[in-house]
Amino acid sequence: MSNTTPDSRSQGLTYREAGVDIEAGDALVEAIKPAAKATIRSGVMGGLGGFGALFDLKAAGFADPVLVSCTDGVGTKLNLAIDCGLHDTVGIDLVAMCVNDLVVQGAEPLFFLDYFATGKLAVEDAARVVRGIAEGCRLSGCALVGGETAEMPGMYAPGHYDLAGFSVGAAERNALLPGTIRPGDALIGLPSSGVHSNGFSLVRRILEAAGLALRDDAPFSEGQTLAEALMTPTRLYVKQVLALHREGLLSGAAHITGGGLPGNLPRVLPKGTKAVIDQTWTPLPVFRWLAKTGGVAPDEMLRVFNSGIGMVLITPEPDAALARLRDFGEAPIRLGHVEEGTEADAAPTLDMAVMPDFAEG
Repeated sequence: MSNTTPDSRSQGLTYREAGVDIEAGDALVEAIKPAAKATIRSGVMGGLGGFGALFDLKAAGFADPVLVSCTDGVGTKLNLAIDCGLHDTVGIDLVAMCVNDLVVQGAEPLFFLDYFATGKLAVEDAARVVRGIAEGCRLSGCALVGGETAEMPGMYAPGHYDLAGFSVGAAERNALLPGTIRPGDALIGLPSSGVHSNGFSLVRRILEAAGLALRDDAPFSEGQTLAEALMTPTRLYVKQVLALHREGLLSGAAHITGGGLPGNLPRVLPKGTKAVIDQTWTPLPVFRWLAKTGGVAPDEMLRVFNSGIGMVLITPEPDAALARLRDFGEAPIRLGHVEEGTEADAAPTLDMAVMPDFAEG
């Protein structure tokens, strides 16, 4: 016969004592509801709180859609956000790393879900992160339809968290990118806002080797600390790229993330072609500073970072594309062109006929 009584059971361990605070999770959901609601777009069915999110493609205006999905994270840039307490923009980074990948396939971002994991939930910090996610969604025209907050004691150091994002978009079947890319098509670069969300393991190593702290003044950005300058969020290229695509001005596009130009531009080219960069650009001051301070060689800079080019567009009509991009307030850079390769069935390549100058001016 058990000696357990209702009173003795009520004095046993609780989930909160094990490190998980259900009430804190509920408080976070309430805190982010207004931000999520502001991202609602045509096609969304229902709201936050269900076991799954529903989306009506017909209501979103698609006739013969193909779904495109992406997932990504922010990487070790999160370490900077955590160390300096700047949690407001990593959510934009998270969205950008996903939706910029969708748009290069000709897809319109429809909805987004996030995964936030931590050892102990700090509601206000988490709310700042998710509000940034909502802002990235709003600027991209996609809805934040849900996500998951996981409180896992013992999995993360105190104050640390991790992020992952999941985005779904759609394109009409006959409008997927890349399209028909031909020799003679022009390459146009869209400037980045900075380091974006790749290469931060090397950035942090350079800071450590130089004996610099995040609170120190940024030598490459007047009036900002290193933390503030390096936390500049990833640019969102959705609206301008989709506009050009819908006007028939694109044959392809490449999001320049990890791997830089050499690792990303050839991914969208057909076999038997090569991209030729024959016009240079001036890397942003942050990249020139990183190269000098870390003694990083130019080819390594190009392989690790975006080096100032966040998106490359491939177009058969460069004059019209450049003019349209300027309408969006862009400062597009004519980079080069597509050529035939030496072998018709060979993998596409990148020919850096000229190299950007990373020397500080």
